[in-house]
Amino acid sequence: MTDAPLILAVAVPSPLYRSFDYLAPANHRGAPPVPGVRVRVPFGRREVVGVLLAVRQHTDVARAKLKPALEILDHAPVFDPKLLQLLEWAAGYYHHPIGDVVSTALPVLLRKPGTQAQAQIEIWTLTEQGRAQSPREPGRAARQARVMMQLQQQPAGLARDALDAPLSVLRTLRDKGWIRSEMVSRQTAPGAVGGDSGSAHALSDAQQQAVDAVKSAFGNFQALLLDGVTGSGKTEVYLHLIEPLLAEGRQVLVLVPEIGLTPQLVDRFQHRFGVAIAVMHSGLNDTQRLHAWQQAAAGRAPLVLGTRSAIFTPLARPGLIIVDEEHDPSLKQQEGFRYSARDLAVWRGRQLNIPVLLGSATPSLESLFNVQQGRYRHLHLPERAGTAAPPAMRLLDLRNQPMRDLLSKPLIDAMSWHLARDGQVLLFLNRRGFAPVLLCHACGWVAECSRCDARMTLHQRSGALRCHHCGSQRRIDVSCPTCGGSKLIGIGEGTERIEEVLLERFPEHRVLRIDRDTTRRKGQLDEALDDARSGRARILLGTQMLAKGHHFPAVSLAAILDADQGLFSADFRASERMAQLIIQVAGRAGRAEKPGEVIIQTHQPDHPLLHQLVGQGYAAFAAAALQERCETLLPPFASLAILRAEAPQAQAPQAFLDAARTAAEPLAGEQVQIWGPVAAPMERRAGRYRAQLLFQAQERVALQGLLNALMPQLENSKSARRVRWSIDVDPVDTF
Repeated sequence: MTDAPLILAVAVPSPLYRSFDYLAPANHRGAPPVPGVRVRVPFGRREVVGVLLAVRQHTDVARAKLKPALEILDHAPVFDPKLLQLLEWAAGYYHHPIGDVVSTALPVLLRKPGTQAQAQIEIWTLTEQGRAQSPREPGRAARQARVMMQLQQQPAGLARDALDAPLSVLRTLRDKGWIRSEMVSRQTAPGAVGGDSGSAHALSDAQQQAVDAVKSAFGNFQALLLDGVTGSGKTEVYLHLIEPLLAEGRQVLVLVPEIGLTPQLVDRFQHRFGVAIAVMHSGLNDTQRLHAWQQAAAGRAPLVLGTRSAIFTPLARPGLIIVDEEHDPSLKQQEGFRYSARDLAVWRGRQLNIPVLLGSATPSLESLFNVQQGRYRHLHLPERAGTAAPPAMRLLDLRNQPMRDLLSKPLIDAMSWHLARDGQVLLFLNRRGFAPVLLCHACGWVAECSRCDARMTLHQRSGALRCHHCGSQRRIDVSCPTCGGSKLIGIGEGTERIEEVLLERFPEHRVLRIDRDTTRRKGQLDEALDDARSGRARILLGTQMLAKGHHFPAVSLAAILDADQGLFSADFRASERMAQLIIQVAGRAGRAEKPGEVIIQTHQPDHPLLHQLVGQGYAAFAAAALQERCETLLPPFASLAILRAEAPQAQAPQAFLDAARTAAEPLAGEQVQIWGPVAAPMERRAGRYRAQLLFQAQERVALQGLLNALMPQLENSKSARRVRWSIDVDPVDTF
């Protein structure tokens, strides 16, 4: 009697909502492979890399139809059992194909058959002769000097991608006999460490209480919300919590919403602790990301810092997860696998039995609701750190004010006053470009995107019209395509236009614009933020990337140029987002010795949201907003999911969603309400027509039960073949 063949259940990157069964490779001998290893398998006419989920002895697939896997790629799992469990749970909760979920969590290089999980890397170190050199010797090439200084600070050596120089400079130094290189395993490769460890700052009573509360949870799961006003020293609390964990050999995972927040945190962590930090974000190349991922997995990086995808980083000895700016919608993936990194952090903390700390000056209503329900512990930092006082906030009524491109006379006067006293000014406008509309003065024609139901934004400096929704662009029209007129004018204001006015009005002060257009190239954002923090730029102008979490000690005046944008949106979360944005921008002012002032320009000075924020603060707004959500049964007092569909023809999404509603209605009962289908608020985007169907339930379990039953029907429906569709569980917007 022969032994039953091993059946490998493999997660294969595909849009199908299941794993696939294979026979073990023909040449496989010895013990069965361990779940979590990568497997090279045939899939259709291709060969792909999947991840082994389970080893079985039985399958529902006929033996004759089973194909053998081609190769087991790893000796040890790339995903440990708990991380694999997290991925399978996330695939189920967010109703996304398991193969795509697992592929998303893998570094790009590990998704390819030729890459070994234990690949080698070239490490550069100083030779004895090199250590005897003075890098600052007069006449020495600047790039060679930088490399020598870097390697003097890193005795264990640095990988090629960590050195600030091209390969030609390294070869020149090697030819001189001052540096050498060797190949080592990525698992044992050294990470960059800081110089002298910095000393800890004294904590306020509130900070100390927060630190003590989190420390009391070490070794156990507890979710804690650190609710601290801007400038209250939340980062210092993080540092005091990380220190004892590093001393115990534990790892800490820190999630941030934006790439722009990582450099300043890396600098503070390295200065304080002098340990290797694995940095994970989309700005890294594939090699850098794999190196950081493997350093974290091996436990050689005590600190792991990254944006939302870092939640899937393997950790050898986890001790704490921190989610900074937990309210930020950027922590929710909006395309493909639509997961919330914040919510997965809480799930992973429970799984690993470690505390999870969520920090924000403007906590999300969901987190405040969890505090009310007793699920999270509330920690409060009510005052700014040190001697810094909260800024004075005031509404500036724009009605009947003399204006020039959103710069009112009272605002210009206030800017002049602060600049004359060596203050720094920050202006916020969440519209990039020169003008949001290009219009013909003769006939009223407006430049529109040919692929979206949207207008093209005028970018005058680059001579282009760009769609900020699909990314298409074209040269600015010389004449009106409708009437032939030549008087085409930009209507409305964007950051580029405001920058021109500022340069004209304040020629003696350096103006720095920070938005997506000025920070496209690698390193531009870091350079701009350094100029802002140092005070070299006196007037800062930018979009959301300037407002989030940055410490600009010289800013004494912060102004929101147009507070009316978010007051009248159809999205039920718009008021929450607007309140958070106003408070976050206001928090950039007066963070050091200089007292801060905040000006909010508006044509709606009597709007209750603005009055409540200025008069009573964010906590009062949040309490009122939660009460309103309770009365209307909107999240967090209900659970939502949106089924979206899009296709080149308008009829196909509607037909698919009509069929989906018909299939869902018998499953909904009285517990789940179904709304739609309706066209998306922007029906046509990137040449595709979009529609959506909304599911709403007071109980999360009822909504998940419906989706579990509905998804197999949708996958197998004929109308699904004519559309691109997705499900968004716990959506952060309804667009």
